[in-house]
Amino acid sequence: MVLLVFIIVTILLGIALVGLGITILVKKDGKFPDTHIGRNKAMKERGINCANTTDRLERQNYKPISN
Repeated sequence: MVLLVFIIVTILLGIALVGLGITILVKKDGKFPDTHIGRNKAMKERGINCANTTDRLERQNYKPISN
């Protein structure tokens, strides 16, 4: 039973990888989509930054609390 599930999962993963490969080869300028937040155009339009950029900006604008 476990072997059957393993074989089915392996076949499905193989089909998925072949599909991704074909998509990249067929598309003009085919390449994997950039999912990193810092370089994602849709995220930039919404004003969303990656964690490193947000941290850097917070450190630049840091003002210590005075007693």
